[in-house]
Amino acid sequence: MDKKEEKLFNTIAPIYGLFFNFQVRYYQKILGRVNQIIDLSLYESVIDVGCGTGALCSVLSGQGFKVTGLDPAQKMLRIAERKLQNKDVGLLQANILEGTPLADKSFDLAISSYVAHGLKEHERRIMYAEMSRIAKHRVIIHDYDEQRAWHTDFAEWLEGGDYFHFIKNVKIEMAESFKRFQVIRVDSRAAWYLGTP
Repeated sequence: MDKKEEKLFNTIAPIYGLFFNFQVRYYQKILGRVNQIIDLSLYESVIDVGCGTGALCSVLSGQGFKVTGLDPAQKMLRIAERKLQNKDVGLLQANILEGTPLADKSFDLAISSYVAHGLKEHERRIMYAEMSRIAKHRVIIHDYDEQRAWHTDFAEWLEGGDYFHFIKNVKIEMAESFKRFQVIRVDSRAAWYLGTP
């Protein structure tokens, strides 16, 4: 995320905050499905890369994880602080593309939700590498799959990100970036792209 994008996310942070409860319900549903496929109880700590206002952090904390949320946008983190005030969640302002101040293998899992599709390919590869460095067991990219809705395509086209290239090449990129790679469909229009560091 460059400074222009960081400024954009700081500007729209209050809008994201309005959808916090909706996002919490969404992530609760997703984790309920995934727990039937992957035994997440095997893991204790997780970092949410690009945590935004903290909805996924909230759900992960509710499932018993020791959670850290990481985001470059200060205003997103301010909202997350308010939303997560009754949760034991650490928050860190940092840009995953510039490296983090975290030690190698600091977390059992590193997860990022709906971040990868907004990055250019070289940026995604930097993100995968840094997430691999700080994760002991798995890197999870929660994002769109090929079955997304037409209005998502249209909105992403207007946004001008690398969304279409991500959809076309995520499996290749992940396979090249991780020792092992697996895709789990978690919703009608989303998948978990799982990498082993």
